[in-house]
Amino acid sequence: MDLKFNKNEDHNKLLLSDLKRRLAKVKLGGGEKRIEKHHAKGKLTARERIDYLVDDPKKCIEIAAFAGEGMYKEHGGCPSGGVVIKIGYVSGKQCIVVANDATVKAGAWFPITGKKNLRAQEIAMENKLPIIYLVDSAGVYLPMQDEIFPDKEHFGRIFRNNAVMSSMGITQISAVMGSCVAGGAYLPIMSDEALIVDKTGSIFLAGSYLVKAAIGETIDNETLGGATTHCEISGVTDYKAKDDKDALDTIKKLMDKIGDYTKAGFNRKEAALPKENPEEMFGILPASRADQYDMREIIKRIVDDSEFDEYKEGYGQSILTGYARIDGWAVGIVANQRKLVKTKKGEMQFGGVIYSDSADKATRFIANCNQKKIPLVFLQDVTGFMVGSKSEHGGIIKDGAKMVNAVSNSVVPKFTIVIGNSYGAGNYAMCGKAYDPRFIVAWPSANLAVMSGNSAAKVLLQIETASLKKQGKEITPEVETELYDRIKARYDEQISPYYAASRIWTDAVIDPRDTRKWISMGIEAADHAPIEKAFNLGVIQV
Repeated sequence: MDLKFNKNEDHNKLLLSDLKRRLAKVKLGGGEKRIEKHHAKGKLTARERIDYLVDDPKKCIEIAAFAGEGMYKEHGGCPSGGVVIKIGYVSGKQCIVVANDATVKAGAWFPITGKKNLRAQEIAMENKLPIIYLVDSAGVYLPMQDEIFPDKEHFGRIFRNNAVMSSMGITQISAVMGSCVAGGAYLPIMSDEALIVDKTGSIFLAGSYLVKAAIGETIDNETLGGATTHCEISGVTDYKAKDDKDALDTIKKLMDKIGDYTKAGFNRKEAALPKENPEEMFGILPASRADQYDMREIIKRIVDDSEFDEYKEGYGQSILTGYARIDGWAVGIVANQRKLVKTKKGEMQFGGVIYSDSADKATRFIANCNQKKIPLVFLQDVTGFMVGSKSEHGGIIKDGAKMVNAVSNSVVPKFTIVIGNSYGAGNYAMCGKAYDPRFIVAWPSANLAVMSGNSAAKVLLQIETASLKKQGKEITPEVETELYDRIKARYDEQISPYYAASRIWTDAVIDPRDTRKWISMGIEAADHAPIEKAFNLGVIQV
């Protein structure tokens, strides 16, 4: 391998080490002392509960592990949004598991907690996946109630979704393994079946203190809403468990009896590993955003047998399109090409930029995949659409609109992997979060923003220096450099993949070697939901 390959490899493996360090911290939730207190109550942590419940913890993917990172500092933070969400297998059935983390503010709901729970339900509804709730929550975090309580995408939407999922025939099972109070009490009871753990689980609209204050009644929480009350008197819950493991064992038995699902029928054959070594992706992907590379070399290290059947290989070369298999599943790949290419007309096209011919090719390919019921995989490393008079006169807006139209109206499942840049309208055309990919994940090398840090800092610098000059202030080269560095540092923080992940603009930051696993499990989930809508582009400018 050459020196550049080694430098790239060192850079990308340092990014991977940083990812692992961040994940290790997130997995501690509220910290070791709070975990010890949780264990002292005879309770498993959220992650321990999920690991015990699923058939194999290694065959899971975690949704929004970095939710809330760097947010709510004035409130002590909210690691992982105070809830752990994983997709895995319980009694052989693929499902999504949502577990409140009571080591984080007693499992209270911050605004990001609501967003994360809604994302879990969205995944369940899109894919018709069974969903299991492991409830242990003190309810809404009152200091921020105005940001979590009343709006359409807030706390109450959870219960609305419970009702909608029930009408869709999606299995919902809840286990109350700790507190379940106020409005949150509706979640388990709107599920198909509800369990409660004796002595540690409780359900009530108002706790003993509030009952005393409201109506003067003196009663303890166990008598008010404990397992015996709800299993033997109110009939609110269906099963009483002696401890956490007993409750989880009961869920396993319930899942074991669920019938098979109607499949969408996506094509799958026996899986094969890539012939090219996936480890080499770390050396192929450049450390510098200015460097070129051939995206085909990345694709070969993701797809089965390293086989990629290109569509319109010689046309619109700043986007690669073609068919492949990932873990046996047939997929259509739309990928940005970060390599400088020369067209048949002798023109040079910059890598990572979408040109009119590239957009035209991608539109046609997306339509083909919808026609043939083939899931789509988008590999993003895009700086945006080509600008300038030549592109504008050639109709770049029209061709870009066609591509956005095709992505928007696509009815086959879409999966987006942000490998490098994800800037501006390029993010949209390549199926960013706003375009409903079933999953969107980022590599540690990803950047998501309106434009690059350098470009944005230069624009913002011009605005700020103009403002200062109007105020009569002298802008020396030293002052300008200091301003630029400060602006760029602030902007670079915002384009980090972790900034996006903390706000659930992406579902995860992943090890590049796990890309196959995410896509495969995603298509398997999507196979639970037959396509019911015909593909129709609507009105487009031809």
